[in-house]
Amino acid sequence: MNTCELCGDTADGYLCTRHRQQLAERLGDLPTLYAEVAECLVPRRSGFGEIVATRGAAGPRSPLDEDVLDTVNTGRAAELVRSWRVDVQRVRWPHHSAPPPAGLAADCRWLTMELDWIATAYPAAGDLAREISDLERQARSIVGDPVPRPQRLGLCVAVTDDQGSVCGAVLSRLPGGPVRCRWCGTAYSTETDLLLLAHYQPTG
Repeated sequence: MNTCELCGDTADGYLCTRHRQQLAERLGDLPTLYAEVAECLVPRRSGFGEIVATRGAAGPRSPLDEDVLDTVNTGRAAELVRSWRVDVQRVRWPHHSAPPPAGLAADCRWLTMELDWIATAYPAAGDLAREISDLERQARSIVGDPVPRPQRLGLCVAVTDDQGSVCGAVLSRLPGGPVRCRWCGTAYSTETDLLLLAHYQPTG
């Protein structure tokens, strides 16, 4: 057994189940997010072809942050995702030629279809997951839709052995998400479970 390159938890390859699922969700969201980024960065009175960089030019400054245009845009996201698709294909099928040109959405779909292999057999899976996470974070910073923060719920109160030892690991979840202890695996899936969890929290 290996450990996940992102969190150190036990994994069958390079990513644990949780981070594999997060990567799948991010790849699914990226095309829509970057379509929204394009809408946010283009002035409503103009089209894509009418953006003119004004860095170093005389006259009033552009109302746009040109550094943002350079670093957070659909073209850059597509280029980075494309480079990952090319590398995954190179590692998995070294005798194949490079994949044909495709857009951001197509490359995200392709990577998603290969995620089982990526998570278990691709040595750069952790770097891929980090870079896709960075692309998502940058896009959300533009469109005003920040990534939901995990909610800390307290400590796991599950009894883990015959001596009455309590797990005690920190429990957290995304808003509205399931509650499961990452250490002992106990699920708090019903309202009664959550009430008991709250009741048996240590004091002080």
